[in-house]
Amino acid sequence: MLKRQLMKAVAAGALLLATSFSAHAEDVLAKAKAAGVLKVGTETAFAPFDFIDAGEHKGLNVDFFEALGKDLGVKIEWVELPWDSVLPSLEAGKFDVVAGPATITKARIARYRMSAPVAEASVAILKKAGDTSITKPADIAGKAVGVGKATAQLAQLQEYSATLPEKVNVREYVSFNDAYADLATGRVVAVANSLPNIAFVAKQRNGAFEVVTPAFGKKTYFGFIGTKDDDHKSLLDYIDNEIIAMKKDGRLGKLQEKWFGTTFDTPDSVPDPAF
Repeated sequence: MLKRQLMKAVAAGALLLATSFSAHAEDVLAKAKAAGVLKVGTETAFAPFDFIDAGEHKGLNVDFFEALGKDLGVKIEWVELPWDSVLPSLEAGKFDVVAGPATITKARIARYRMSAPVAEASVAILKKAGDTSITKPADIAGKAVGVGKATAQLAQLQEYSATLPEKVNVREYVSFNDAYADLATGRVVAVANSLPNIAFVAKQRNGAFEVVTPAFGKKTYFGFIGTKDDDHKSLLDYIDNEIIAMKKDGRLGKLQEKWFGTTFDTPDSVPDPAF
């Protein structure tokens, strides 16, 4: 009787172990392939990476993930949220990866798995065309400058402000589009954002804005974001390999040229970000 009970217990344990192993083996990438859908979180107010134009979802992110989806044989399902809600929603499991992209920082790589870089992210200033009061980055001292809430650009603007003779009047916006609107109406005199973004905005606004050079931020890069758990590892590995392959065969450079009007020399990884 005891022997029979022991054998049943061993069998039950083996079944539990096999079930557990099977569940673990079906990671996020495997589940996406099985379902035919990869869920991607993003903010659609971050041109030229991600934005809505005449009701159509466009940008480098869209082009990249469409190519990724074709290679994987899955449909991309976009989940659109304000930026300050995107990373908490990633951690809550609302989607598989964040397109963003986001600046690769020390704080982010400590908490998240950041992909290989897809573009440079150094921060610069956008001003109204013809504004002679701002000819270099330091001229924003004591002035009202818009920036995205909960962004790496905000952190760099605050850090730069501390080096100036008079602190910048930093105004945070949920959407960079709102910051650009306030720049147009004069509520702020400048907007701090990554160079690719503001170069695109200046180009699109028919001479209304100008980029102030050089960039004041440290040399930084944009990457996509995932979580560090084992279930997401194969997906993030796949995305890294895709980015590096596209960089080597020139496809990433073509996307950069299409959306930024220039190309960027990016490393394959950023193990020690500038800040």
